[in-house]
Amino acid sequence: MKVAFVGKGGSGKTTLSSLFIRHLTAKGLPVVAVDADINQHLGVALGLDEGRAAKITAMGDRLPEIKTYLRGRNWRISSPSAMVKTTPPGSGSRLLRLRGDDPIHALGQDVDGATLLVTGPFNDEDLGVACYHSKTGAVELYLNHLVDGPGEYVVVDMTAGADTFASGLFTRFDLMFLVAEPTRKGVGVYRQYKEYAADYDVAITVIGNKIQGDEDIAYLREHVGDDLLTWVGQSAAVRAVEQGRQGVALESANEAALDWMLAAVDARRKDWAKYQRQAIDFHLKNARSWANAATGENLEKQVDADFRFPA
Repeated sequence: MKVAFVGKGGSGKTTLSSLFIRHLTAKGLPVVAVDADINQHLGVALGLDEGRAAKITAMGDRLPEIKTYLRGRNWRISSPSAMVKTTPPGSGSRLLRLRGDDPIHALGQDVDGATLLVTGPFNDEDLGVACYHSKTGAVELYLNHLVDGPGEYVVVDMTAGADTFASGLFTRFDLMFLVAEPTRKGVGVYRQYKEYAADYDVAITVIGNKIQGDEDIAYLREHVGDDLLTWVGQSAAVRAVEQGRQGVALESANEAALDWMLAAVDARRKDWAKYQRQAIDFHLKNARSWANAATGENLEKQVDADFRFPA
């Protein structure tokens, strides 16, 4: 299953994504964690020191190699440079298996049983000449070509705010956890996401965060209704991790919230036909709006209408 954590800046999505990743690995489940936030903090949230986290090779820095590998012998793609972030797989493409023996997963760092991939930070060299979506494009290509099986999980900590919708990346997930504080800004981001996702059959559920009591829960129920799946309260264990202290057990109520989240993910039905259809739709949209002009080619010809993901 492919899972995204989204929400406004400061909502706690990185903290909750790290808790969920730890919850999965504690159960012995195979997990790939992807830090796709413009502020790269997932590694530290998972327990790496900042120096070790900063040494992980960024996917965004290896985009030409990633494209070359995924292209494989798919001759509908004239060259790796003609691949854009939305290019879907076709006959001859190399498909990925979770934590497989390939150059993309080889970029990852093992963190307590999870493989951590990072897009790379937005740095000084990017200012004025680049956009962060070019780096998250590596994640979109990765997810486009990944065949995840039952009991396998990819957990992506997305960039804050509505930037998630700047490409087709938001359609690459089986479920999106929207982390919302019980505030007007928190539910405002929820409404924005629901509006953007309404036409694309994207599953979004709300995880309340920084809950201090029944009034906070009632507030979220009033404003997000049945989309509220569960909530996480103030946590001494989370504060300990944030302070660099280990060994503080997560509260039982917060542990139960993680169980609810896992159950919601596992309840999703895998629909590979829809997954490929959405990839093609966004690729055609991107080709017509900018990519054909940018590459000097008709990238609509990259679509292999007969391609099917393996069962």
